[in-house]
Amino acid sequence: MHIQARRVFRLALIPSLTLVVAYALSVPLPFIAPLFAFILGSIPGPPLPAPKLISLIIMVILTTGIGIVLIPLLLNYPLTAVLLVAIGLYLSTYLTVNLNKDLPGMFMAMGLTLVSAAGTLSDALAVIVIQSLIFGIIIATLCQALVYPFFPEDPLPPQATPPKEQTKNAEQSNWIAIRSTLIVLPAYLLVLINPAMYMPIMMKSIMLSQQSSSMDAKHAAREMIGSTFLGGVFAILLWLGLGIWPTLWMFFWWMLLISLYFSSKIYQLVKTRLSASFWMNTAITMLILIGPAVEDTDSGKDVYSAFFIRLSLFVLVTLYALAAINILEFLKTQKRKSSYAD
Repeated sequence: MHIQARRVFRLALIPSLTLVVAYALSVPLPFIAPLFAFILGSIPGPPLPAPKLISLIIMVILTTGIGIVLIPLLLNYPLTAVLLVAIGLYLSTYLTVNLNKDLPGMFMAMGLTLVSAAGTLSDALAVIVIQSLIFGIIIATLCQALVYPFFPEDPLPPQATPPKEQTKNAEQSNWIAIRSTLIVLPAYLLVLINPAMYMPIMMKSIMLSQQSSSMDAKHAAREMIGSTFLGGVFAILLWLGLGIWPTLWMFFWWMLLISLYFSSKIYQLVKTRLSASFWMNTAITMLILIGPAVEDTDSGKDVYSAFFIRLSLFVLVTLYALAAINILEFLKTQKRKSSYAD
């Protein structure tokens, strides 16, 4: 089988299998596990070995521990706590951009924001968020380990050498870290108002900040807005498909079908003018939208009104992120012009 086809089947199967396992085990916030599966499965290569998985879990525990420490500060000294969160978000993005530590940077941002915000509502909700992050990583990695032997990568030739790392521009990394922080921080303030309602908005903002770290302002509009709207469309289609026969296995088959479509676009098995990151963010947006909708059916909430509110907030957060990118790029250009004039 061609390497592209193997990657397509692998990336489609891992999130679908992870979804079944997470919902079957009734882990907290089960939609987070397939979201992690998409992120981990999109990285070419074998699953994380046990030492790296343990290191990643320890890192998540440490960052979520920082989130727990911030809870009393948020309740008693909110301004100080928000400033500390802003510094943590800056460091997490700098870690991603300058040191190429994408996964640690993303989980650090999630641990700081999601746990601390949840803890302002109740300690139990903070524990649920921590459990969901840890279980999500473990389940996604185990499912990746199960699927990978059937669709492995081509073996590297003996003389292959790892590519040289590009030299990082400290000023550019600093600007990207600042704009990523400014993208996430307003969403964090919104989540503090109602953590249970707005937690998906926080996750979307973190994904947007990660997305913005690898693109320029010129392509940001199509990438961010387009993937957000298309993710909403696929979430609606998946929800309508589930309505035909609302069972876990039907959820699996619909997820597998849509994931096959996404992965074929990501790996260019089906030609597309849009980038792989566009389709990856479309898939992630769909999961962030459909997961809470499924949870709403169990709690008896009005699924359609809650879905509309979340999608509307996603669009607003995306528009804000786009505005932040363009404003900072404008300021950066003006600063450069003034320095040349001097």
